[in-house]
Amino acid sequence: MKILGLSALYHDSAAALIDDGIIVAAAQEERFTRKKHDSAFPENAIRYCLEQAGCTLADVDYVVFYDKPFLKFERLLETYMSFAPRGFSSFKTAMPVWLKEKLFQKDLLRKEFKKFATDFDWMNKLLFAEHHLSHAASAFFPSPFEYAAVLTMDGVGEWTTTSLAMGSGNKLEIHKELHFPHSLGLLYSAFTYYTGFKVNSGEYKVMGLAPYGEPKYTQLILDKVVDVKDDGSFWLDQSYFDYCTGLTMTNQRFADLFGQPVRRADKDPLTQFHMDIAASVQAVTEHVVLKLARGIKKETGAKNLCLAGGVALNCVANGKILRENIFDNIWIQPAAGDAGGALGAALAGYHIHKGLPRVVAGGGKDAMKGSYLGPAWEQSDIERRLTEAGAKFTVLGDDELIEQTAQALADEKAVGWMQGRMEFGPRALGGRSILGDPRSPTMQKVLNLKVKYRESFRPFAPSVLREDVADWFELDGDSPYMLLVAPVAEQHRRAMTEDEQKLFGIEKLNVPRSSIPAITHVDYSARIQTVHADTNPRYHALISAFKGKTGCPVVVNTSFNVRGEPIVCTPEDAFRCFMGSEIEVLTVGNCFLKKEDQDESLKLDYKNAFELD
Repeated sequence: MKILGLSALYHDSAAALIDDGIIVAAAQEERFTRKKHDSAFPENAIRYCLEQAGCTLADVDYVVFYDKPFLKFERLLETYMSFAPRGFSSFKTAMPVWLKEKLFQKDLLRKEFKKFATDFDWMNKLLFAEHHLSHAASAFFPSPFEYAAVLTMDGVGEWTTTSLAMGSGNKLEIHKELHFPHSLGLLYSAFTYYTGFKVNSGEYKVMGLAPYGEPKYTQLILDKVVDVKDDGSFWLDQSYFDYCTGLTMTNQRFADLFGQPVRRADKDPLTQFHMDIAASVQAVTEHVVLKLARGIKKETGAKNLCLAGGVALNCVANGKILRENIFDNIWIQPAAGDAGGALGAALAGYHIHKGLPRVVAGGGKDAMKGSYLGPAWEQSDIERRLTEAGAKFTVLGDDELIEQTAQALADEKAVGWMQGRMEFGPRALGGRSILGDPRSPTMQKVLNLKVKYRESFRPFAPSVLREDVADWFELDGDSPYMLLVAPVAEQHRRAMTEDEQKLFGIEKLNVPRSSIPAITHVDYSARIQTVHADTNPRYHALISAFKGKTGCPVVVNTSFNVRGEPIVCTPEDAFRCFMGSEIEVLTVGNCFLKKEDQDESLKLDYKNAFELD
């Protein structure tokens, strides 16, 4: 049985296809259209999934949408009615879009799918799953657990912002929910807006900024803004927010509470105040998430916890849950945001709607295939595409490719690495990555300012051989999806001098804190990806070769893109990014490219090519 899942029209459109319960393909639309966070109907992602499965839409048994639009419309109407006459300007903006498109999504989907199959049986084969059930399904069904509690946290679905579900075998039931407007995701987005970053894409910047500050406003937030109960349930004082009825996230009362206006990203610099605000909302988030986790453990007695929803991408909070040992095991859906809802919708259709059995892999293995679920390219196709783009390259054998790339890393060169299938989700995991030497004290600044064209404070993640992770980090377990933060091991840390300890804010950035300073954050933490030979043998081989040359089983890993652009998908995308940045070496399949060999006329000015967010 083939089931196609869809996420579309709100955030990060995506498609996913399962065949007899096995995940065959999944991809975000943005990777194909090159429009970051593309919310359009995922025509390209659908076409890819069908091609990967070797079928047409006529061969698909069900199409499942990840959301129920009528329930979402009900929430909007009830919210506007509750706050009337406030919010009329927001109502006036939202309603035409809903009445024209979103309210009648079934008709819209039918029209779009006519491009694929004009005679598809929509009356019986188009299904809709609730938003948080899709999140929960994406977390539980691919997990390595036969039984688990499932916590989902995001901005808002139809009504739900936070849910607890219980999964057992092929069964999954929602037990508890928190409803809009009380939302941990929207709270974090409010502070994202307040600190001058873009909502729905800049939240990770707030998380990255937090360690530079002190959580001075944590208690103020807990006293005035958020009322947190012992079980982790919470209530937000709406007198400080504008997201229910207005066109902004916060209001003047919010600004007055903290004593400064909203930062204007294009005019106002980041100051110690903004770092302290970031640290404070991060501390509040961790406080709430830990209380939720403890409450779930007390109520259910579950040994395993699964996580999904946008808040589950807060890897610092995830790391806190892990280190608190509240559960024996935790597993986080790598595409935890709305894109992952497409996969959850398909799995919900298969296991819940049809009641078909679920097979757990066993041995701690999940069903996500390392999240390498996107397109790959044949070597002959890579060579043809690169040649047509004007690239000059050498085709190397497997061993020579690994050897030369490892040497480039050891020589502190920035390396573009495009190998195998593209990752599903927001993290680059060694399929579409920019790599560097973590031992270099200048690598973080070089990659941020000259390759990624983004803020200098942004941290980078380490990819570490799974067999070596416990020797380098305070983590002895799997973290294949870069969704857990843990400290660098004590023996690799560098003690700060007395003068260095007196530094504040962004001044801390250039102080090396360990033998791998490029991935060590100012609080000695790192967002870890463990690399496994069975899911990505070529990436594992590269890091092993780098270890052989340097003694270090760790490389810097960041997504293969520049600021404002989605992660690369095609060989042409990789070459353009290579020519538009100071990446010095590029590998695509077995093609090896050096910057100095390329035609100077093909260089691009990426710093001005994309809208910066």
